[in-house]
Amino acid sequence: MSKLILVLNCGSSSLKGAVLNTENSEVLLSCLGEKLGLPDAYITFKVDGQKEKVDLSAQPDHTGAVGAMLDKLKAMGLDSQVGAIGHRVVSGGELYSDSVLINDDVIAAIEKCIPLAPLHNPANLLGIRAAQNIFEGLPNVAVFDTAFHQTMPEHAYTYAVPRKLYRDLGLRRYGFHGTSYRFVSEEAARFLGKDVHNLRLVVAHLGNGASVAAIKNGQSVDTSMGITPLEGLVMGTRAGDIDASVYEFLADNLNLSVKEITNLLNKQSGLLGISELSSDCRTIEEESLNGHAGAILALEIFSYRLAKYVASMAVAAGGIDALVFTGGIGENSDIIRTKVLNYCEFLGMNVDAEANLAARFGNAGIITTADSKVVSVVIPTNEELMIAQDTARLSGL
Repeated sequence: MSKLILVLNCGSSSLKGAVLNTENSEVLLSCLGEKLGLPDAYITFKVDGQKEKVDLSAQPDHTGAVGAMLDKLKAMGLDSQVGAIGHRVVSGGELYSDSVLINDDVIAAIEKCIPLAPLHNPANLLGIRAAQNIFEGLPNVAVFDTAFHQTMPEHAYTYAVPRKLYRDLGLRRYGFHGTSYRFVSEEAARFLGKDVHNLRLVVAHLGNGASVAAIKNGQSVDTSMGITPLEGLVMGTRAGDIDASVYEFLADNLNLSVKEITNLLNKQSGLLGISELSSDCRTIEEESLNGHAGAILALEIFSYRLAKYVASMAVAAGGIDALVFTGGIGENSDIIRTKVLNYCEFLGMNVDAEANLAARFGNAGIITTADSKVVSVVIPTNEELMIAQDTARLSGL
């Protein structure tokens, strides 16, 4: 068997991992480490549909979780076949427009970008250091969420604030979900039988974190997220676009600090805040069908805001040949897709109800009628495979 790739995606208290064979895209092992940093930390492995939970109390951190992965690979007889490790890194700022082999300079650059992703980059560094320690000698590759969006033109990424703030602090729009957009744009072109370098796509990556991007001729030309993943669409717990004066308003009326307001907008808003019910789209859809007013409103706002962004991204792309839905919500919510396409009917998209219902649970498919002027398609994303392919390429496997 060819050398395998280990893919790591680390959060502050979690670790998602997968071992892939890039030749056939097979996932041989996946795992999720949770409650890292707490005494009751654990990791759950999944192999051939079977799950196994392993206690990490002896070393309840990222290093312990990666060590448990090595133990599992040894038990499966696969440890010697892992040839390299790929890491999802949220922000590379303006420093990287492609994935890169990790060395001391790259680690320093990721540290430099911490102010641009204070919740994510420190966790990504924990995963890198854990992998270097546990899998000593193997090459590590950083795959940046921001890299794909480095092709955005200056007029798309520049905020209308004093230019000195950009020059001195790097205050600009960076965008995220770039690895997903890169995979999905290429896959959508293949699925539609088109050349991605001659295609105007608007892609909606919808999950607990949600964004939309304009991809023209294979390159990102605009996206909804900004300097952080808070800007843009309504999300599971994030407010998305909001008047910046809300900070002063809440500080004056509720005596909240900047940090507390940022926490409110990131973790207490979005679908959760509107519905006063849940951040989980599945729960909200179910309750909306039962007549829950907050759930009904949350779905409508989510869909309406997305539809407005679809139209604006068509401007950025110079037109629209296809609207692509991806991510957990984008791939599975026929209700939201229907709402968005109905709002976008003026652009020439007419939903095919039967096809839309069929395009769920990992099934790609066109969801517009044959007479639609613009096609809409569901394409499942696979960020892990994209990371693994980049890692194999850069490590020479």
